[in-house]
Amino acid sequence: MTQPITQVVNVAPPKPIRAVPLRHPWRNFFAVALIIAIIAFVLDAAQREAYDWPAFATYIFDPRVMMGAANTLALTVLAMILAIVVGIVIAIMRETSNPVLRGISFGFLWLFRGTPVYVQLVFWGLFTAIYQQVDVGIPFTEPWFTLELADLIPVFWIAVIGLGLNEAAYMAEIVRAGLLSVDKGQSEAADALGMSWWLRMRKVVIPQAMRVIIPPTGNELISMLKTTSLVTAVPYNFDLYTRARDISSATLNPIPLLLVASVWYLLFTSIMMFGQSRLEKHFSKGQNARIAQKRKKARRSAGADVASSAGEGARS
Repeated sequence: MTQPITQVVNVAPPKPIRAVPLRHPWRNFFAVALIIAIIAFVLDAAQREAYDWPAFATYIFDPRVMMGAANTLALTVLAMILAIVVGIVIAIMRETSNPVLRGISFGFLWLFRGTPVYVQLVFWGLFTAIYQQVDVGIPFTEPWFTLELADLIPVFWIAVIGLGLNEAAYMAEIVRAGLLSVDKGQSEAADALGMSWWLRMRKVVIPQAMRVIIPPTGNELISMLKTTSLVTAVPYNFDLYTRARDISSATLNPIPLLLVASVWYLLFTSIMMFGQSRLEKHFSKGQNARIAQKRKKARRSAGADVASSAGEGARS
């Protein structure tokens, strides 16, 4: 019986693939056209008298405008702190087994998400007119003392309460979505280790939920900054937009003052967006590391497959 003859043939290793990018001539054309249009608009705006750039330069650092910007920033920060605190409480109430607490939380969301924020601010501005005084004491007896709400609550804090409670309805859903995104096995493992509820939330659940909570919270913070322009409905007249509007009403030149307010809003928004991106990177470090590790393993596996196929081709 004859033995089969095996002939070894040297095969050159496979050449690397030369990838040629797909050309997009029309997309490049539209990109160049947009750049030209933007440059033309900027050059035209720089020469157009209606913008009144000298007046813009005069009022950009006007003390009244800067004070309005500081008040707007204070309104934004304080209202968001109130919204986050109340939103966390409402989110926990939504997930409790107590039907009364669940009903109250649902009613809160239904009310504040179902009515416009401007209408709510008007109502809060009339709150001290509706409840001019509060009697403290035992019902059906002489009150111990009386609180005059008009003197007790400044207009600034009424605006903070109005903005904060409206935002709390949205923050509650954001926090609840973040808590629900954490696998229940994490909580069960924490319970098995004997962690208390607070320790479990602080060490296990909340750090993982922050990856889901932070992006929409950053968006809500930026939205809150712009919503402060509605506090004139309270009425609170010392925010950035109202100050710029009052100055433009006196000078009869609204356009440069609108540009001034827009620049301050854009400055605050840019700072908030930068902070949001840093927080997202911080709380996504673990997730990004796992994704990078999976990609590295996939590349190694693909390289091993190529080497194995090349070896088999050489042996044949």
